[in-house]
Amino acid sequence: MFPILKERINQQAGTLSGGEQQMLAMGRGMMAGPKILLLDEPSLGLAPLVFAQVFELVRKLNEERQMTIILVEQNASIALKMAHYAYVLENGLTAFEGTGDELIRDPRVKAAYLGAAVKE
Repeated sequence: MFPILKERINQQAGTLSGGEQQMLAMGRGMMAGPKILLLDEPSLGLAPLVFAQVFELVRKLNEERQMTIILVEQNASIALKMAHYAYVLENGLTAFEGTGDELIRDPRVKAAYLGAAVKE
């Protein structure tokens, strides 16, 4: 799943790039064959290309392996586009909930969290 990590096999984890460290963390989490995978801010500090690769992997795990993914992500746009169901938290409380499609179209969610960046 992460061919770049094969090239880094003799490199210590702490010396990997941020994106490579994210891939390593995901790989380590998947080694046990979980039915549910919790990802906390997988986009944090990633270059755009690596960001796209990580979220493509999340999509594949969900669709192809039928793995449930619990995603904690500040990039609301990408999270809602991928979500079957989502909760938008504000100050630790649920501000909105619904399907990803419902929330991405909700004018209140758009105004507060998505701005004008989301195209339907």
